[in-house]
Amino acid sequence: MTDLLEDADFRGGARGALRPAEVVRLESVRKVYGGSKNAVVALDEVSVGLRQGGFTAVMGPSGSGKSTFLQCAAGLDRPTSGSVVLDGVDLGSLGERELTRLRRERIGFVFQAFNLLPALSVRENVGLPLRLAGRRPDRSAVEEVLERVGLGGRLGSRPGELSGGQQQRVAIARALITRPAVLFGDEPTGALDTATAREVLALLRETVEERGQTVVMVTHDPVAAAHADRVVFLADGRVAGTLERPTVDRVAERMTRLGANGAGR
Repeated sequence: MTDLLEDADFRGGARGALRPAEVVRLESVRKVYGGSKNAVVALDEVSVGLRQGGFTAVMGPSGSGKSTFLQCAAGLDRPTSGSVVLDGVDLGSLGERELTRLRRERIGFVFQAFNLLPALSVRENVGLPLRLAGRRPDRSAVEEVLERVGLGGRLGSRPGELSGGQQQRVAIARALITRPAVLFGDEPTGALDTATAREVLALLRETVEERGQTVVMVTHDPVAAAHADRVVFLADGRVAGTLERPTVDRVAERMTRLGANGAGR
């Protein structure tokens, strides 16, 4: 694609090829579900890079491959063919144990469901990824990240005592506590009302601008996508174009075209 940078070689050991200023690179990624008689192609030769320190939204009509794209990019699923390089590591070169460790240490996840443990306090929920990685959470680091998301005064609260927006802020803090190379969001505002969704999106925008965090978000909402620096559109499992400096109107118009044209190509 014309807006992607030229190749630079970062190979070495388990390291893979990553272009400058890209933290994730999918190259000729194909994902097929089912057998030869009932095969469903979810991704079809997808090649795209996701910029380091940027906010990328991934959009497309229903069935376009958005969720499969995120799962492959984040190492939650393995592509049938092609390669995924994340933070300089070729995910295809890793065994399951190594892949699990990389997800814990270098990737943050925020989903539509907050996935907080109701019996744990806010502080304990945020520190949980570190405990799962065999590390003792640093109290000051947990408090600092909760302060960043506006919940410095709710350390001892349980999830059930918080609003939906506050629970999603806890989930974002939990995703950020390991200082991940990439924060992946799968419809992170899908369960929130409009005003609360805008607050959460503003928080994600802030982590990019002030902290240099990389955020990749799958969404169906043009308003959410307009908070991103760039939108990658998928249709029929293929990249159907990108949009820089998106606005709500430009995103909605592109989505309307994709819906009307099917493959959008």
